[in-house]
Amino acid sequence: MLHEIAEQPAVLEKIIQTESKKLEKLGAFLRGKDIDLIVLVARGSSDNASLFGRYLLEITCGIPVSLSAPSVFTLYNAKLNLSRALVIGVSQSGEGVDINRVLESAKKSGALTIGITNFAKSTMAEIADETLLTHAGREKSVAATKTYTGQMLHFYMLASVLSDKKLAFEKIPPFADETLKLIPEVEESVQRYVFMENCVVVGRGLNYGNSYELALKLMETCYVVAERFSSADFFHGPLALVERRFPVILFAPKGVTVQSNVDLLNRLKELHADSFSITNDKKIASLSSRALLMPKEIDEFLSPIPFVIPAQLFAALLAKAKGLDADAPRSLTKVTKTI
Repeated sequence: MLHEIAEQPAVLEKIIQTESKKLEKLGAFLRGKDIDLIVLVARGSSDNASLFGRYLLEITCGIPVSLSAPSVFTLYNAKLNLSRALVIGVSQSGEGVDINRVLESAKKSGALTIGITNFAKSTMAEIADETLLTHAGREKSVAATKTYTGQMLHFYMLASVLSDKKLAFEKIPPFADETLKLIPEVEESVQRYVFMENCVVVGRGLNYGNSYELALKLMETCYVVAERFSSADFFHGPLALVERRFPVILFAPKGVTVQSNVDLLNRLKELHADSFSITNDKKIASLSSRALLMPKEIDEFLSPIPFVIPAQLFAALLAKAKGLDADAPRSLTKVTKTI
């Protein structure tokens, strides 16, 4: 897992170099179509990448985005009218049975379909009208890292060709490389949490998907019961579970979410909770029990990928400190096929 985390800057750079021309052509084609809905369909880490994609695509393109519930298709056999929709399947392996069934059903209803996967010869690639590859090579660890960020980068590139807002996604690989220098600080931080059994992970807006992803990583690699919330939702009830020294981990970049994170941190301080922030905002760092300071040049729009990398390191190194094998979590396999 640690080796694959370190590969991410190179993988991200390869995606940009290899897929950019394809996406430019795809964007020109899609802009000529009458699309009024985008549907994302995924499971696991790919679903968390899609949660990020939902925010990014709605903000930049102004098109409503829905996260598909595959059971609507696979268990209830519902027939949806998707004739003016773009349906995007996201899967590391491209072999998720339920994801592929949604794509097949969407095509029959007249939707345009795209697959984002790591394997050019997968079932998903055969079904989809167009396939975007993450070029991550084989991911040996059960816990997804480089394929997760590769999927996120594809959403940046897709948003850039679908909208008038050009995103500087070419800055992301260097930012990702810079965050790997934080390994010594992450190693020191995990010692504080070796005996952690429960926690909450908070992220709002573009980093909301990362809160789900870190919580998943903590559950699958460290066996920590991790709940995830938006900082706004956290005040609507879940705050009641916080007591002295209860750990709350925050994704808190500079940007429009700062005030809600400041409000939450002030309240957590009153409750004597333990707050650990991944941030490049000095005020947020000062209010946190502990903080990982990210490069100040990273703006909120480009923060999700570089900000999740120290979170991945945190999960991998915490598992190691707990004496667990992050690469082979109990009861799990790399490819999960559900219907």
